[in-house]
This record gives sequence, structure tokens and C-alpha cells, in this order.
Amino acid sequence: MTSPASALPDNPACVINCTWYDENGTPQTLALDNISDVLASDAKGFVWVGLYEPDDAVLEKMQEEFNLHDLAIEDTRKAHQRPKIETYGNSLFVVVHTAQVLDERIRYGETHAFLGPRFLLTVRHGASLSYAPVRARLEREPGLLAMGPSFCLYSVLDAVVDNYLPITSSFSDTLDLLEKDIFSEDYKRRTVIRLYELRRELNKMRLAVAPLQDALAQLQRNQAQLVNEEVRLYLRDVQDHASRINDAIDTLREMLGTALSVNLSLVTLAQGETVKRLGAWAALLAAPTLITSWYGMNFTGMPELAGRYAYPLLIVGISVTCVVLYRLFKRSGWL
Repeated sequence: MTSPASALPDNPACVINCTWYDENGTPQTLALDNISDVLASDAKGFVWVGLYEPDDAVLEKMQEEFNLHDLAIEDTRKAHQRPKIETYGNSLFVVVHTAQVLDERIRYGETHAFLGPRFLLTVRHGASLSYAPVRARLEREPGLLAMGPSFCLYSVLDAVVDNYLPITSSFSDTLDLLEKDIFSEDYKRRTVIRLYELRRELNKMRLAVAPLQDALAQLQRNQAQLVNEEVRLYLRDVQDHASRINDAIDTLREMLGTALSVNLSLVTLAQGETVKRLGAWAALLAAPTLITSWYGMNFTGMPELAGRYAYPLLIVGISVTCVVLYRLFKRSGWL
């Protein structure tokens, strides 16, 4: 029924796991060539195959072993699909987007899952965390594996959705830190750039999470007898988590939009205050400049030129004018 462990190296490098789980949840490694033989036997259990960016030859092999539809294989080969659920005969084709933080940027990938009565095939593309921890947790609890491949699909979807939670939390923490710079008196161009980058990343994440809610709802309502009723309850919980994440994304997007507007308003107000101060000082300089310029025109008939106290009086007059203007501007808040 199963291949020996020595057959594992015969599997291509893109095959992360190829395992048969018997009715007791005991895992046994398989070679790809033995999958159809195991499924054709009377043994109770199912096969779980995990691939990462497989080539065309491996996908054709999977199509042959699991009798998958041509259109589903074509979608998996291109790997640029929207989150969706499609039914092909006695199997379901599920597409979800995954997210992973690499080099302080969010990288997106896809997971394509084929669910059959006795098999689960997961195909990962792009940035995607391994599902090895999910398999390890299930193998520690054979009772969960006894629920069949649909529960394994739920576990994969739950891992995908839960992986969005720390990303949204990190966005919220980053926004809290940026608020200090937003309300700082010193304008920082980097703050605006970072706010824009966060808004862009949230928009991308929303494109991945929002359709996922519809896909999960469709999976629960699917009439195919591939998902048992108990697993549908678990899927409802995953959909609830996805809805909460989507709401958190929408809230953060609104807060970032508000933060950008507030930052722009504060910069505009700061510029207005600077212009007012410059205008006030210009007026203070204009008054003595206007008065003294009269005495620079070299006219012999200028008044007070012959007066003994003309020059000191002129200085006093200019000083009084400047003091009056200064007090007026100070009272109005221009200085």
C-alpha cells in the first residue's frame, strides 16, 4: 500500500510532503507514483500532498494521480488567481492569497488546494509559509485527522487567515509610532512617505482578504459532500476571523487617510504661521525703511534738516513706530 521511506528521494524537490494517513491518523510517506494505487485500494484513509512552485511535469502527474480537471490545473500553473471556490466533479478547487513579511515588506503568494473524498493537494506559490507546523499539530491529534481531508483544508485556511493577524497588529503599532511624528512641530518628509506606504500595503491586503470572506462563505454552503457538517462549523470560525481582519484593515485604512490629511493640514498651518511671522517682520522693517528713505533723496529743502534735534527726534519717531507695530502684531498673534 505504501512506499518505503527510501522512496522519498525519488520525489521531485518541489514535493514538500506526500503522506498517506490511515483511519487511525498514522502517517506513512508515499512516492508520487503510488498515490493512485493507494486511492484505488480498500484501505480507509486519505492522501495529503504538499507542493511548492511545482513545474508542469509534476502538475501533470498530480492531474493523472488525482484525476483533476484541466481548467483547475491550468489555473494552478498560472498562479495569478483571485480567491475563489470552484467545483469540478467530485473535487473542490480552492484559491487563497497568503502574506508574509520579508525585508520589512509584505510579500504575497497563493495557495491552491484540491479537495477530494480521499485526498488533499495543496500547492503554494510565491511568499507563503510552510504548512509543516499545521501537519505536525494534526499528527499529534489523530482524532482530528479522523475527520478527513476537509479538516486538513480547514487547518490550512485557518493558518492562512491567522497569519494576517500579526501583520495588521504591526501596522497598528507602526501607526501609533508615526502619530508622534505627525503631531511633531518639525515637518518630516519621511513620515508622509511611510504613511503612504502603509496605506498602499493595506490596500493590497484588502484585495486579498475581502474576497476570501466570500470564498469561505461559499465553501460552507457548497452542496458537495466533501466537507462534513462538523468541519463547516470550524470554517464558520475562520470566516469570522477573516471578517474581523477585514474590518481591522478598513479601520486602519481610514485612520491612515485621516493621518495623511491631518499631517497635510498641520504642515499648511505651520507654513501659514511662518508666512505671518515673515509678513510681520517685513512690516516692522518697512516702517523705518520708508521714513529713512525720505532723507536719502538729497533735496535741499527737506524739513527739519536744519533743526538741532531733528536727527534724535527722527530716531525716536522710528523707534516708537516700530514698538507700536510690534505690540499690535504680538497682540494679534503674528509674532
